[in-house]
Amino acid sequence: MKKYLFVWLLLALVLSGCNSAEQKADNQNKSQGTEKNEKNASETKENKKHKEDFYINISEVPNSAEAVIGQSPGTFAGEPIRSEEFEPTLFKEVENAPPLSEHPSEEEYDQYFKYLYSLAAVDFPDPQDLVKKWEYSMSGTPNTTDERYQFKDNYNIEIILDSSGSMKNDVEGKTQMDLAKQAINDFLSTAPEEANVSLRVYGHKGSGSDQDKKMSCSSVEQVYGFDKYNKEQFDKALNSFEPSGWTPIEGALKASKEAFSKYDSKDNTNLIYLVSDGIETCDGNPVEFAKTFADSNIKPIVNVIGFNVDGAAQKQLKSLADNTNGIYTTVTNAKQLEEEFDRAKDVLESWKDWKDDALNDADAKKVDANFDILSYTNDYSLMADIQNNNLYGIIDDLSLEDVITSEQKKELMERKENVKDLIDESEKKIKEDLEMSRDKNIEQLKKEINEKYSTNIN
Repeated sequence: MKKYLFVWLLLALVLSGCNSAEQKADNQNKSQGTEKNEKNASETKENKKHKEDFYINISEVPNSAEAVIGQSPGTFAGEPIRSEEFEPTLFKEVENAPPLSEHPSEEEYDQYFKYLYSLAAVDFPDPQDLVKKWEYSMSGTPNTTDERYQFKDNYNIEIILDSSGSMKNDVEGKTQMDLAKQAINDFLSTAPEEANVSLRVYGHKGSGSDQDKKMSCSSVEQVYGFDKYNKEQFDKALNSFEPSGWTPIEGALKASKEAFSKYDSKDNTNLIYLVSDGIETCDGNPVEFAKTFADSNIKPIVNVIGFNVDGAAQKQLKSLADNTNGIYTTVTNAKQLEEEFDRAKDVLESWKDWKDDALNDADAKKVDANFDILSYTNDYSLMADIQNNNLYGIIDDLSLEDVITSEQKKELMERKENVKDLIDESEKKIKEDLEMSRDKNIEQLKKEINEKYSTNIN
């Protein structure tokens, strides 16, 4: 009996131990499950915050003609994408973005497409800039109410040329600097012999290294003029520098303002062309100083040419031009650069006629708006095609590399087509606006176009 009692006691202890072990294991599993759930919840929360932080500073996809004009150019804006050069950069860029989930919501699709659109977005031509060109082309006519565009006895022209290291970049087999020098020389060689011309250069000393920054940022020099154009002397001035250093745009404007101080706007028409391929890098604020320059007794016409600039430089240079009520233009090749100076050639020829007491026929001097509008719509269409093709290329490449699924590709392509339709309709709308305004008084035209588009420009 005792023997059986002992066996029963032993069995009870074993069963008790097993139950205790099972309960302990169960408790551990529950604890681990809770920790895992908490960890997953924490990761989900972090992922959500990452997505919110990532998308918060990306501009919305445009939903109107005004927003199309106001959009900022993206990382891959400009020339059509060539896959072999483009794909590695694209995939490196997209790695920074939160990937689409397996079954994305409409909101998630919209956010991801917004990001892809921001990469392909181009710089559509601004109708405000066309209006400013019309106004400038009408210099000297009775329709011109802006004092800067009223011809005076003296005409003074200064070219301010960026000679920073990036002007060594190649375009069409030549450096940007060589193309700029050629266009400037061709322009000034056609200036009326009565006009005073000047060439100012900046960033042409030192190098792009930090140790040379102070010297390079202080290197602003008037290498020619103010004087009548002399080919031999001007060629010598053009060949006296090469691109090398930093970009002191404010410093160049300050030096220009000082040199122009003797040319009061009462007796002088003062024209400045600033040619730059980049943003201020010498800690200056050229946008603010430009306003001071414009409000001085010099009252210069300040036209700005952005030569192959990125989005940040375009924004700064355009703001600089806006603060002087000047014309801003982005150019990417020699032909476009020459076209910008050709407009000034026509105005100078009109000034010469005015000096020679030619009849001042306002109608004859009015710009041929039909050709300008045609040129505008051609440029717009080209940029629209580039943007659409590049956006298609981005989505297609992501699909080919399995970054997105075929279903996700379909959803994103539908959004691409929707925005393409909007951009095509916007072109028609802007063209109609310009055609309706082309024969109106220039001041009324400026008012209408500026009111429609100025509040939407980034």
